[in-house]
Amino acid sequence: MKRIGVALIICLLAPAAWAQSWHTPQRGSAERAGLMDAIRPHAEWLLGAPVQFVVRDLRVSGDLGFAALHPQRPGGAPISLWNTPGYARGVLDPELSDGVHTHVLYRRSGSTWVAVEWSVGATDVWFSAPELCAVWRPVIAEYCGG
Repeated sequence: MKRIGVALIICLLAPAAWAQSWHTPQRGSAERAGLMDAIRPHAEWLLGAPVQFVVRDLRVSGDLGFAALHPQRPGGAPISLWNTPGYARGVLDPELSDGVHTHVLYRRSGSTWVAVEWSVGATDVWFSAPELCAVWRPVIAEYCGG
């Protein structure tokens, strides 16, 4: 009887463990720095330099990664979209954006992380598209549906 109870608990808990096959790189680690360095030039192109990231969510599974970030100026000063190079170039519209929230899909190439798909201020969950879920499901499963 005891074995049946243990088996039942394992069966109930296993799907949750399988669903989360990713890890969060530790603060100060080379892996985390590599991920931030991969998105930084894109963020600075739109938002102006320098940019510091507050990490809301960071996931890595094998050679795939996902990040939900909040860019700010060093020391915590907020970034106004109205005063950015992206706005000046007509690429960012503060009235249509959800602030500076940034989402990134990464792929590791050798030892280098590459920001393959990314957005600043998106108002939808663009990364839940079937073609992206087909690749990045290991790090964004809960956004991909059944």
